[in-house]
Amino acid sequence: MQKKRRMWGWAFVMPQLIGLIIFALIPLGMSFFISFHSWDGIAASMGFVGIKNYINQFFDADFVKALINTLLYSVMYIPINMVFALLLALAVQKIKGKTLYRLFYFMPVVTGSVSVGVIWTWILNGDFGLMNSILSFFGINGPKWLTDPSMVLTSIVIVSVWWNVGYNMVLLLAGLQNIPEVYYEAAQIDGANKWNTFRHITLPMLSPTLFFVLINTIISSFQVFDQAFVMTHGGPMKASYTLVYHIYQNAFIDFKMGRACASSMILFAIVLIITLAQMYGSKRWVNYEQ
Repeated sequence: MQKKRRMWGWAFVMPQLIGLIIFALIPLGMSFFISFHSWDGIAASMGFVGIKNYINQFFDADFVKALINTLLYSVMYIPINMVFALLLALAVQKIKGKTLYRLFYFMPVVTGSVSVGVIWTWILNGDFGLMNSILSFFGINGPKWLTDPSMVLTSIVIVSVWWNVGYNMVLLLAGLQNIPEVYYEAAQIDGANKWNTFRHITLPMLSPTLFFVLINTIISSFQVFDQAFVMTHGGPMKASYTLVYHIYQNAFIDFKMGRACASSMILFAIVLIITLAQMYGSKRWVNYEQ
């Protein structure tokens, strides 16, 4: 019986395990190998260059620009996304028709990135876009959202939050619904107000879900590419030139696969370090119900 259970366990796990090996681990290993070589992606042979590709990246102005832009984007996107998702989850937690609201907020998540980019390119057009038309109705002169270097990252953050906030909202709403009502009833009997209830019950009990959402949001913020590619092509003046866009530029425009793989491994290392730091720090603020 134990052998049969073990066999069935492997049978159910195997499809996912095979997919992980083929589409994640093998490409990761190949990228690490290619990062030490000079290769155009076409030639049959590669030239070994050691860590030269890594050194060149840190002296490459485009890589430095992409890293700074990605960090700025993440600093703006992560807290805005998290706060909006939590507020939306709290807003629809106990209202009628929350399933319908959940559907409406989640719909942009399943919309194609190219479609989202094209629609928002029109909305944020500085000359005839819908956003500036609405602002002009109230007597406000709207900015050049996608052509002003000082505004373009903010514009991409707006689009990204609209596009992805529904995913985090659904996760946080599920976490809120799993908090036992007995805690709130006890707090009400003790005379706790809404703020104290939120601070001492909701946030601690929701912390495992918040931690999961935070990790996912950090990873997705460092992988931003679609919006910049479709809406701005990394411009203007490379103000929306991100790390993944830099990898794409090196690999499929300049055909410098070694440099592209080196950039991708640096990105992987950055995300891994941040994730491990978050997991270590989570012991201080994540509370798992016993």
